[in-house]
Amino acid sequence: MKLIRFGPPASEKPGLQLPDGTRVDASSFGEDWGERFLDTDGLARLARWAAEQAAKAPRVAPKERLGPAITRPSKIVCIGLNYADHARETKAKIPEEPVIFFKATTALAGPDDDLVLPRGSLKTDWEVELAVVIGRPARYVSREQAATHVAGYVLHNDYSERQDQIERGGQWVKGKSQDGYAPLGPFLATPDELENVAELPMWLTVNGQSRQKSSTNQMIFDVPTLVSYLSRFMTLLPGDLISTGTPAGVGLGMDPLTFLKSGDVVELGIDGLGQQRQRILASDGALP
Repeated sequence: MKLIRFGPPASEKPGLQLPDGTRVDASSFGEDWGERFLDTDGLARLARWAAEQAAKAPRVAPKERLGPAITRPSKIVCIGLNYADHARETKAKIPEEPVIFFKATTALAGPDDDLVLPRGSLKTDWEVELAVVIGRPARYVSREQAATHVAGYVLHNDYSERQDQIERGGQWVKGKSQDGYAPLGPFLATPDELENVAELPMWLTVNGQSRQKSSTNQMIFDVPTLVSYLSRFMTLLPGDLISTGTPAGVGLGMDPLTFLKSGDVVELGIDGLGQQRQRILASDGALP
């Protein structure tokens, strides 16, 4: 299944994208796609509803805004430097264990929402990433058990303000958590929708020019390893996101350094997980 959420920000409704690309309103199912839904066998219940009701459910207009593919989770856990080529381009050491940081859940946005640059931002950067959605609680999970705790996968653009991330001290979270810095979607794909999550081509362009082109097969730490590793340090709850890192091609790795400005258009995609498009807009005001 492919789960969507649609409608105005903060008022999204649950829906499904059918195999032929048609989007339908699943409001009559009675639940949104979040922690409680996933923790109560929601995907199996939704599959039964879809078999009986999807064909006659109200259609969602193609121009309807899509919101984040899931409701706000308890946490967004991100993995840094998980592609060797990205570590090299940023002059960082290739990690021996996963590098972990958090992204504020208030950063979530729809896949095609405009991104308003933060006030004073000079170094907003792009990062195409595969995100994992946890389906049931995970604590001390083995690598072999990890797949049973995954509800699905979703496309994520892990926007980063490099000045705040690198030059202002402290943890990376400061450069990762601005509003709009986590476009998520267009849909959550359940694992059966993907032939092999470890072999998914991924790409990103800025103003039509290729910036990132790689595959999930280049990850240093794969999805089962990450789920197991993280569950050693925290309980992963249904709906939690794990964003698995980005390949080379970010602005921070370019010579000269290149960052986003008003008027730019960022487009990205992962095979099987759809595409996103964000228009970059000027800050809504100067620094106070």
